[in-house]
Amino acid sequence: MLIITRHASTGTRILALLVLLVIIGLMGLGLYEDRSELDAVRERGELVVVSRNNPTTWYEGPHGPAGFEYDLARAFADSLGVRLRMVKAESVGELIGMVQNHTVDMAAAGLTVTESRKRVLRFGPSYLTVREQVVYRKGTPRPRRIQDLIGHSLEVLDDSSEAERLGELLHRYPKLKFTEVPEVDRQELIERVWKGEIDYTIANSNEIALARRFMTELRVGFDFSPDKELAWAFPKTKDDSVYLAARQFLEEARKSGLLHQIHERYYGHVRQINYVGTRIFLRHIHKRLPKFRGLFEQAAERYNLDWRLLAAISYQESQWLPRAVSPTGVKGLMMLTLPTARQMGVDNRLDPEQSIQGGARYFARLKQRVPKEIPEPDRTWMAIAAYNIGFGHLMDARDITALQDGNPNRWVDVQKRLPLLMRKKFYRRTRHGYARGSEAVKYVQNIRSYYDILVWYTTQNPKQNAPEEPRFGVLPSDS
Repeated sequence: MLIITRHASTGTRILALLVLLVIIGLMGLGLYEDRSELDAVRERGELVVVSRNNPTTWYEGPHGPAGFEYDLARAFADSLGVRLRMVKAESVGELIGMVQNHTVDMAAAGLTVTESRKRVLRFGPSYLTVREQVVYRKGTPRPRRIQDLIGHSLEVLDDSSEAERLGELLHRYPKLKFTEVPEVDRQELIERVWKGEIDYTIANSNEIALARRFMTELRVGFDFSPDKELAWAFPKTKDDSVYLAARQFLEEARKSGLLHQIHERYYGHVRQINYVGTRIFLRHIHKRLPKFRGLFEQAAERYNLDWRLLAAISYQESQWLPRAVSPTGVKGLMMLTLPTARQMGVDNRLDPEQSIQGGARYFARLKQRVPKEIPEPDRTWMAIAAYNIGFGHLMDARDITALQDGNPNRWVDVQKRLPLLMRKKFYRRTRHGYARGSEAVKYVQNIRSYYDILVWYTTQNPKQNAPEEPRFGVLPSDS
């Protein structure tokens, strides 16, 4: 408070009165009040978000930071005109504590909304619905109900919603035993089940779906919960400005299709390859890929590509059979047509090195032709579609997308229109005419799945071209 003493000089008293009048004026305009949390975020120029480091939230991908939660949080930060700073939490308890203590602005970590958590956190709108499921390995007795878990090793993430519910069930099933494991991720617990180190764990359905692409012996025993909502979490304070901004952003993201686009990016291709197809692919990684991996790596380095993506395209084309020939006359590991081979300087399409170099060069050119305004990874998916269907047909599908008020720069919108190239009503109005658009969509989905499996596999075996013997669970027997 400003105090004017009786002994102050006339000039000092006048100056003090003027300062007081200015302060009163600023308060009347609302400029002297404390800034809101949203104002603070914009003033410092960054949104601080805590998350967990795992495949369903936030991880380092081939093109930099990636993950469903990361992409969504970054889009929110962009909408605020600030940069995103991600902070890693080692456990759910630490994550919740960071939000409660207001050391971060929010949490984007695939948190399940529960009544106990709602007492200490403020949750935003749900952006994904999942179910908690009991997972086991093929060959282990299938659990069909809670009682079947008794007498078996069961590990769950500490401070998790599943641990909370298991605790509530103890009064009904006193013989039920489980271990809450600190400082791990659900993916680690799922992998422990896959390796046979524990009998069961409980995880969200989206996490299990991602894991089953690689760990083909995993099975779902039963649903441990009904549908549950995942949501962002905010500090439970009087200032709800960041929370309200997030609500508005998520509502607009749902309406604009951004939320669907991000969901498709990470989950749209998950179920494309079935169990048998994955087993065969893993076997071919061990048996066939080592012969050509060096060639893929050399070509990828030359054309600034990811060798695993080139290998995934090649597997979709030829299943890594160098003398493969299709009924239409395309040949080799990269299944090049004769005109394309000539353009790429390939004399012998059945020569593995020439085929891979030619295919890599052709794909790199296609990717360069994709409009610059299309961001990754959509840019890559569209280039892959063009490898299959032709660049002209891809552009026709983008034109149809724009005419139907879709976004021609988003793969999720363009893939919906590719099948229209098979319908006369649409293809007769395009520049390049009929094309098997449905096959192109499946082609891209398959390659995305093969690529994800290769990324996972090479992460598991970082220093090896291929293991002398398969790692446990990678190449299962047929028994």
